[in-house]
Amino acid sequence: MKSLNWLLYQVHRWVGLVLGLFMFFWFFTGLVIMYATPTTQSRSQQLAHAETLSPELNWLSLGEVWNRNAEIRKAAIESLAKPGTDANAKPESTADAKKPEVGIADARLVRSAGVPEWIIEDTQGKFVALSAIDGSVRKTTVDQALKIAQNWYASQGQFNVKTRYLETVENPIILRNQDGLKPFHHIAVGDEGDELLISTRTGEVLHASTQLDRAFYWAGNWLHLLKPLEAIALGKIRNDVQLYLGLFATLATLTGVIIGWLRWRPGFGGKPTYSQGRTQPYREFWFKWHFWSGLIGGIVVLFWAFSGFIDTNPGKIFSGANPTKDELNRFSGKESPAIINNWQPILPAILNVAVDGADIVELSWRHLNNEALLLASTRDGQRLPQDLNGASISTRFSDASLLEAIGRATKNEPIESQTVLNEYDSYYYPRHHQNLIEKPLPVLQVKLADDAGTYFYLDPQDGRVLAKVDRSRRVFRWLYSALHHWDFGWVYQRPLWDFWMLTWVLLGLVLGATSLVIGWKLLKKTLAPKKKRVPRKNSRGIHKLDPEINC
Repeated sequence: MKSLNWLLYQVHRWVGLVLGLFMFFWFFTGLVIMYATPTTQSRSQQLAHAETLSPELNWLSLGEVWNRNAEIRKAAIESLAKPGTDANAKPESTADAKKPEVGIADARLVRSAGVPEWIIEDTQGKFVALSAIDGSVRKTTVDQALKIAQNWYASQGQFNVKTRYLETVENPIILRNQDGLKPFHHIAVGDEGDELLISTRTGEVLHASTQLDRAFYWAGNWLHLLKPLEAIALGKIRNDVQLYLGLFATLATLTGVIIGWLRWRPGFGGKPTYSQGRTQPYREFWFKWHFWSGLIGGIVVLFWAFSGFIDTNPGKIFSGANPTKDELNRFSGKESPAIINNWQPILPAILNVAVDGADIVELSWRHLNNEALLLASTRDGQRLPQDLNGASISTRFSDASLLEAIGRATKNEPIESQTVLNEYDSYYYPRHHQNLIEKPLPVLQVKLADDAGTYFYLDPQDGRVLAKVDRSRRVFRWLYSALHHWDFGWVYQRPLWDFWMLTWVLLGLVLGATSLVIGWKLLKKTLAPKKKRVPRKNSRGIHKLDPEINC
């Protein structure tokens, strides 16, 4: 027992000494992240800043722009930077090297820099913008990017803003998971430090920020996720560094919690306390604060350290977070209804009547095999089904089409149940910066009777797969997101969530700061040269002991 107790103290002391600085800056950067704006523009923000769309008679259909200049389109796509590969997709074998014919996975008609264009994502995950006037491939120039920047602000009533081109970048650190849209034009706006990142592929604004937004990013996400390693060409080991730091932080916190409970003497039931009635053994200021911040907040700190470790997916024990590209392609189906290719983009007269002159900024096609739906999106995020050449207007995809699509995606795995959810649940819910545009309701939840216990969440209105959550991801949701973000139940309601998080983060900061001081004291004591003991000898009579001097 004594050796186990000794090991407990040694592990906490030395691991805590090494990780004290990391723990402190993790809590500080975590506090910054709580109030930082997302680095990528949300769907609702993009719609709010989009240019008004008013389709005209001479605009080309989706099929026309797709079929025109096919070779030029192919060359243009290949000339741009290749998008990132699907993290969940399996590498192709030699036998599968021959790729299937590329089709259209998603198509949206928008206006960019005053010019109408179809933004198309193909079945390989590549993006291209095709002119709705002549079908040519559009690559956003610097002049067009400057105009897009001006229109971005004009949509919100800010006219004649000054715009300035800074550079074109391939992989801006501030953007994540946007490889399919790179490179980006970096544009400065106004005199107060506003900046935009605009995709050269599609002309979309992927990032808009003020100086304060970027300050929060650099002081928050950039440090918290160890992004400086990427700046010094060590990005490949970043996940491993996070993994081991999270593991040792968990170990240091766990041993600290155990020591705290062992050394706490509250005096319950008449049991003895420390001298002068103290319930903890320390007299020194820093040690006392370290003890109490650890005893009170140690469990929550342990949850944060452990969930940070889990976030690295140690040993790849958790499955991927999203459906693979192949699953999504099978979900949509190979058949493409003829009306998608032939429909002429003329704004239907019924639309203005239906929404009282709503500001339409986008038209988008969705299809599940031979069932198609055309949606008009307004600036405030409404999605309005459109009349397809006199055919009856469908407001959503049928349940039969959605279930058939699930069968294609999962290769006919048996379905256990299907439920329409009008409220969010524990696995499909919005973050604080999201709303119904990013996380629509109602949704169709489809539970499979497969070995992985998979849930699919589908949007009936546009037929999209909103989420795929198997048993592994549900465990991950509770071990990581619930313990790290506290995004469940009544805790996640503001301002209660802010009070809850600030309480524990501040305790974590105190714990980290006291760890630094105590670690520094321990380090100085350990590295300080040891003084030799000077023996003394007794002299006759009642005199002071004279030191023995060795010459």
